[in-house]
Amino acid sequence: MADSRTSRRSASLRILGPALRALAWAAPPLAVRAAAALFRMPRRHQTSDAERQLLATGKRGRLRAGKNQIATWEWGEGPTMLLVHGWGSRGARLGSFVEPLVSSGYSVVTFDAPGHGESSGRLSSLPQFVEALRTIAQTRESIHGVVAHSIGSAAAALAMTRGLEAERVVFLAPAANPAAYTKYFAEALGIPSQIRVGMEQLFERQFGFRWEEFSVTQGVRSLTTPLLVFHDREDREVAWTDGESLARAWPGAELVTTQGLGHTKIVHDPEIVRQAVEFLVRQREAEVSA
Repeated sequence: MADSRTSRRSASLRILGPALRALAWAAPPLAVRAAAALFRMPRRHQTSDAERQLLATGKRGRLRAGKNQIATWEWGEGPTMLLVHGWGSRGARLGSFVEPLVSSGYSVVTFDAPGHGESSGRLSSLPQFVEALRTIAQTRESIHGVVAHSIGSAAAALAMTRGLEAERVVFLAPAANPAAYTKYFAEALGIPSQIRVGMEQLFERQFGFRWEEFSVTQGVRSLTTPLLVFHDREDREVAWTDGESLARAWPGAELVTTQGLGHTKIVHDPEIVRQAVEFLVRQREAEVSA
């Protein structure tokens, strides 16, 4: 059974389904483009008071990533820790990590992905998340660590298979197989499989990714960066099996299974934050002690 946000999304898709099915019969190319645009349109959520207060303490910036201007925020000084939000979210969602990482001697950078938060655009995609990550990395001398949630984890993994370097990585409720999401989307809308395939082919042409690359577990088998994965058994948005399969595919990765945190509480849970920060700073503390 889906949570309320997933249920609202499914209800919206059921309403739009008949129109897209009719368009698929009358004008398949138009149906492909319409379905692709709907698939790429994240919901924008209002910023909470706590998130606004956090962002007000950061150094605000803007960077161009492809055709989009992305909003960035930075706190502290030292080696860079990069926070990556998930689909329909924003950089401040991972705000619980800012203070402990800054206190540990790091600079912390977060951003709103294209089509999210204060960044430009109405549409987004996993390749645009990857592009934003790589753009930010190019402005830094190096990236010490990455903390990523949900689809942000898939983006970070794909960016690393394409050259992004980090010393340590933490994934929270990671999505391991975004390639399957067009199938779920098409099933929710009840649109023909040829429209789904057309969407995938359109995305490949637009973004220069092969569709099979979005199956994250296939690409990470050669990575050696230390990875710690947290995933909750009761996650109703991204199944626990995604985190388990990703941890199993990534050499040397560790999986921590939680209970009762679901998909969103996991990013704020004090014990999760404590364990993640301890993991991220471990290598540097060892180097300083040596």
